[in-house]
Amino acid sequence: MAVSAIAGAVAQLPTTPTLPSTGQIGWTGGPGAIPGGGIPVGDTTAAANTPSFGQTMTQALDSLSGAQAKADNLAVQAATGDLTNVHDYMIAATEASLATQLTVAVRNKAVEAFNQIMNMGV
Repeated sequence: MAVSAIAGAVAQLPTTPTLPSTGQIGWTGGPGAIPGGGIPVGDTTAAANTPSFGQTMTQALDSLSGAQAKADNLAVQAATGDLTNVHDYMIAATEASLATQLTVAVRNKAVEAFNQIMNMGV
């Protein structure tokens, strides 16, 4: 389901930018996000098992597309009289609508973050 995939991706994003005391400037995810104050080097086991942000977003958009296709299919069945349980269509339509709203909200936040970064002084 697109909602859970997008929510999982958003939950992993850091919430506040911080400036570590080591002089490194960047997004560290808040106090204590990186143990020892630095970026770990050489330990790629966790990163190798975790899908990238792009893969997570692709999966979420594919799931959204699937939810919309399911709702469309059920709408056609309801219109032609082939659907016996109308509540199945209502549930699918609501899921597709919520997934679309969440996707638009995530997109708007990403655009807003991009614009803030572009407006930063160097």
